[in-house]
Amino acid sequence: MFYRDERLALFIDGSNLYAAAKALGFDIDYKLLRSEFVRRGKLVRAFYYTALLEDQDYSPIRPLVDWLDYNGFTMVTKPAKEFIDSMGRRKVKGNMDIELAVDAMEMADRIDHMVLFSGDGDFRPLVAGMQRKGVRVSVVSTIRSQPPMIADELRRQADNFIELEELKDVVGRPPRPMREGDEEFIANEIEIPADG
Repeated sequence: MFYRDERLALFIDGSNLYAAAKALGFDIDYKLLRSEFVRRGKLVRAFYYTALLEDQDYSPIRPLVDWLDYNGFTMVTKPAKEFIDSMGRRKVKGNMDIELAVDAMEMADRIDHMVLFSGDGDFRPLVAGMQRKGVRVSVVSTIRSQPPMIADELRRQADNFIELEELKDVVGRPPRPMREGDEEFIANEIEIPADG
């Protein structure tokens, strides 16, 4: 699936990858993840996309964002939108699909292989567009969770599908205990349609 001389770029949909790993019962060790893909090819860039609640004293994702920023990842963030839904529940929304798609298309001429860490079916047209530009695309997500975290159309479009659970021994670590409020923010940050 990977060739040592090919130029790779990682595109990590942070909330989607978090949800997939959580569904499989482990956390991602990003230092190990980066090392694994440095080993697999010539890593040009590792992008990580997430929305942040800017007005809170403590953001559960801030320590991770800061660590990634200092350790070889290109961070792409924007303020999350907080709102109250029709049932009176506090919700947080922060979709990063457009930012990821634009960055990928801009990198298309400089890479041979795109590795997309997301199961979101909205990325199918992006994958097709990258393939038309001659870029091979691997998608990392899971079909082993209930429900599966990858949209069938995205899995079919990709050149390669990498089952996240099969990377567990290479890039995983036991889940860390959550602080109060972490779970609510991170769970509400993502939207996973029934079909991915």
